[in-house]
This record gives sequence, C-alpha cells and structure tokens, in this order.
Amino acid sequence: MISQACPACRHITTHSFRYRTNGCDIYRCESCGLGRAETSGFDPRAYYTGGYFSGQCRDGYSDYRAAEPILRREFARSVEFVHRFCRGGKLLDLGCAYGFFLKEAQRYFDGSGIELAEEAAEHCRRSGLNVLSGVADEANMRRVGHVDVITLFDVIEHLPHPHETLALCDRYLKPGGIIVITTGDFASPVARFAGVNWRLMTPPQHLWFFTKESFRRMSASLGLSLERCDHPVKIVPLSLIFFQLRRMLRFRGAPIAVASRIGVPVNLFDAMRIVLRKPMP
Repeated sequence: MISQACPACRHITTHSFRYRTNGCDIYRCESCGLGRAETSGFDPRAYYTGGYFSGQCRDGYSDYRAAEPILRREFARSVEFVHRFCRGGKLLDLGCAYGFFLKEAQRYFDGSGIELAEEAAEHCRRSGLNVLSGVADEANMRRVGHVDVITLFDVIEHLPHPHETLALCDRYLKPGGIIVITTGDFASPVARFAGVNWRLMTPPQHLWFFTKESFRRMSASLGLSLERCDHPVKIVPLSLIFFQLRRMLRFRGAPIAVASRIGVPVNLFDAMRIVLRKPMP
C-alpha cells in the first residue's frame, strides 16, 4: 500500500499494488478504483508514429488503414450515438488517427481533429480534413476554438495527465456541450478475472485504467455531469482481434490480409462509453 494523489478523487488516497507487467507497476486507488501504471522513460511522440497503426508496435494496430471500411462502419454508429445527445455544431476529435470518424461525422458536424502521429495527421489533411498535429494543449485548442462536442475514442487511457486534459476540454466546450469518451472498464468482471492478462493491460501504452466511479469523481470536480455510461457492442476488424490474440498468447506469424476487411461484433462488457455534459449557465 502507498499513498499518492489520485487524479479522479483529487486528493491523496491509498493505492494498492496489483501486479507488474511490461516493466511497469500497476496500482489501484482504493477509493475510486482508478488503476495507474508507474512508468519511466516512455516517450509518446516516439511511440505513436505511423508504425503504431501498421503492426510495427506490439500493442498497436495490425493495419489500421486497410481496415478503413470496417472502422468507418463502426464510427458511423458512433456518430449516430453522438447525434442523439447533440444535433449539430462544431466537433473536435482528439487522437483522430486517420480521420475515419471525422469523415463520418461530416453528416451532422463541422469537424476538426488533433493527432500526435504526424503521418496520420498529414493523411487527414491530404483528405481535406481540418486536423492539427500534436497534442491537446492550450495552443492547439485555441486554434480550434470553442466546440459543441469533444470525442476521445480509446484515447484518455494514453494521456499522461487525464484530469488536466479534461479540464482543458471543459474550458473550450460550449455550455450544454458534451464530451464522449470510450476506454476500458477496470471494474468489469472480465478485467477483474483476467488481472494482469487483461487484453487492455498494456502499459506503458495504457497509463490509466478507469472505472465508472473514477469518471464520476473526475467529472464532478470539473463541474461536468456524467450523463451516460454503457458498454456497447463494437464492430472490430478481425485483423485486430488476431493481432491482440497473437500478443496475448505469444503466437508468431504473418497477419492474414483479408482479415482487415471482415468486421466482427464484439462485446466483452469490459469497455465503457461515457457521456459528460457541461451545464448551461
């Protein structure tokens, strides 16, 4: 047991040691359940490159661009979900990768994105999308301006300082606007049963392992309301499933090209979708 600051609880709490993997110690806040990875020497800018999306990183994607039809099919479903909570306006996608969600969001929203991987950001710009390179910092957020929707799909677990990023999002979110987040559920039965072998337990790529309670506390500290939390079905490229299984089971072998064009509905109930809303004045 150790005592340290919890970004969700916003004060010093007791953290229990859970396990060690990939050279990182994993601790869990005993108050809200938020998991954290203690890392050293990890450089996100060096890790999240084009290789992260093309099978060159152990914990990345097999071939993100080849799976575009499947990913866009899933993102189209995400757009319809977002549209239920906000009918239109300006949208910002943080960690937008190759812009597949932004392309689908054009049906209802004036979209922009921010992406750390320069090759992916440049691809977005060549596709006619308004995407900035880098991270969600004050300079980039100022360039985007105030928005009605901010999305972080499988992004927040990668961020060194999630509370600070959410606070920045809150400052640039219009009153009544929403933040939509997807991430793993560290409190789910699958995560608890699998432990160190959980499919999303991949530090130092994943730095945080959230629970619904940790989101409730972190959003409340910013004056945001947790409007919805669910565990949706997700259409996943078969290539990504094979890629993750090979990593988890330590199999080797070349990827199956056709698998990028096949989508499989998956729901292990270990991934959350969160909607936060900024109140009207």
